[in-house]
Amino acid sequence: MPSIYIDADACPVKDETYKVAARYKLKVFVVANQRINVPVDPLIEAVAVKGGFDAADDWIVEQAKAFDIVVTADILLAERCVRKSVKVLGHKGDEFTEDNVGTAVANRELMQNLRHMGEMRGGPAPMDQKARSRFLAKLDEMINAAIRGR
Repeated sequence: MPSIYIDADACPVKDETYKVAARYKLKVFVVANQRINVPVDPLIEAVAVKGGFDAADDWIVEQAKAFDIVVTADILLAERCVRKSVKVLGHKGDEFTEDNVGTAVANRELMQNLRHMGEMRGGPAPMDQKARSRFLAKLDEMINAAIRGR
């Protein structure tokens, strides 16, 4: 059975992930650079990773294997996981794949440069109910595909 790894720093869909994982009885690792509260459940494990800026990301990449699912908005983490054939889902229901992660990384760099030059301000749009629904549907789809070994 696949496991789910949540890049927990500022993740707005932890509760949704717990509910879907519980339905399938999947292990969930909630990974952060600091201690984070999680529900009392033997299938949910909080992992506080000590170390540098990317220590939590490094831990996720080391632990996750093919057909596991990583939930993150961190495009660079998504890229590293996709290279290992790990399934990656963004908070708004977008799956990162070999076909689209390179474009996502390039777009991230472009937006970062535009913000640095003062051409753009702000960040992504806030989560809404439509994005949460899209996330739930895609997570369910990805779990079923992982269980079938695809």
